[in-house]
Amino acid sequence: LNSNPSLRSTPLSSLLSLERSLSSVGLSRPSIGRILDMCLLLLTSDPLPPVNFLLHEVTLPFPHLPLSLTRCPRLLVSSVPTQLRPTLLFLTSLGLVLNSHNTLLLVSDVENTLKPKINFLQSLGFDEPEVNRMVVRSPGLLTLSVENNMSPKAEFFLVEMEGDLEELKRFPQYFSFSLEKKIKPRHRALVEYGFKLPLSKMLKISDGEFNARLIEMRLQRVHKR
Repeated sequence: LNSNPSLRSTPLSSLLSLERSLSSVGLSRPSIGRILDMCLLLLTSDPLPPVNFLLHEVTLPFPHLPLSLTRCPRLLVSSVPTQLRPTLLFLTSLGLVLNSHNTLLLVSDVENTLKPKINFLQSLGFDEPEVNRMVVRSPGLLTLSVENNMSPKAEFFLVEMEGDLEELKRFPQYFSFSLEKKIKPRHRALVEYGFKLPLSKMLKISDGEFNARLIEMRLQRVHKR
């Protein structure tokens, strides 16, 4: 209440009605509190149209609704005809199947947020079907910044790593790893000892596993001499 004074001026009857609506879709009272804290527009919005949209047009299973809504409360205050439905049509045109983990993409602006990512991947040399398959394999690509994330990582991969686009196509999750904390140090550690690993094997393992693999490869080299 201290951080959100507008809650104090909201009639208790309205709050109770909203709580009943959100409870009816499986949200717990603590979850409702967190959602309200993040999205006060709910106090003046009807959450049922977005909920019905998720259930009947996205065909999200009812038990998955709470996770979807707690991950992205903005879904509850987004317009179905002007925001959610057009974005769903765009995402499904890519071949993406929405679930509770990626429904947050529905609140993204198609023209200004989603299409620039698609255009950037095509600018690297991937054709439309290839980009679509990459997005289906790694929907998180559509949440990344082109300027601050995808572009510098692509440049490092193509220039310093002298990477092959085919490998990026097989492992688009590359873009989700930290350039400074994981990609650069691991690549340079491999280069230092003259080793090379596929992107997935270089990045998916923990730091401890990576260091152990590096030591193992060095020992194997010694034994071969």
